[in-house]
Amino acid sequence: MLRAIIFDFDGVVADNEPIHCAMFQRVLGEIGLFMSKEEYYADYLGYDDKGCFAAFLTAHDRPFSQATIDELVARKALAYLDHIKQHLVICPGIRELVREAAGQYRLAIASGALRHEIEFVLEQAGIRKEFEHVTSAEDITRGKPDPESYLHALAGLNRLRPAGQPALKAEDCLVIEDSIPGIRAGHAAGMKVLAVANTHPIQDLHEAEAATSSLVDINLPALADRLWGDGKGARGQ
Repeated sequence: MLRAIIFDFDGVVADNEPIHCAMFQRVLGEIGLFMSKEEYYADYLGYDDKGCFAAFLTAHDRPFSQATIDELVARKALAYLDHIKQHLVICPGIRELVREAAGQYRLAIASGALRHEIEFVLEQAGIRKEFEHVTSAEDITRGKPDPESYLHALAGLNRLRPAGQPALKAEDCLVIEDSIPGIRAGHAAGMKVLAVANTHPIQDLHEAEAATSSLVDINLPALADRLWGDGKGARGQ
């Protein structure tokens, strides 16, 4: 029975993967390295910032320390936040879907993005109050495809559950993702996945139980009935 929906953030809530790519390119360019757009989408989409910088530097035989990674992350975060304050873009259909879902299911975010970035976008989009819990990069040590972020979000929802309500189980949760590592993280956590083709072609998202070209098209009761088989998924049940 569907009881909770856990949203990825970048590429699902915020239409910001091109911005992330540009900011990685800027910061890496400052240390004499170039990341192509094709390279970012093929090899690094789905990483959190620390993981992306570490993987890129490793792939390009550039020695680094944890202090180097922390400095790059801080520089990229500053540039990214400055940009989105002026150019906030929300994925199509996300406001409507979140507001509809909040009346029926418990909602959380599970993301490798930094907490202040997530909070800023949710507040600006007018949907922060719909989410009971946010898991961000500061809460986890292992990025997707590791399931840690989704399991952390599940535990967070259970800590907040109303008295008398049974604990959520992984099989009660739907993950909404846009990346292949994210789909694999949701499955590794024991959850079903709806993939949205905001950053990958829909044919590349075949590992998910369901896929859509846009969240504008999603009918939640029909999706719950198809994936859980009883059409009774709802908040508090």
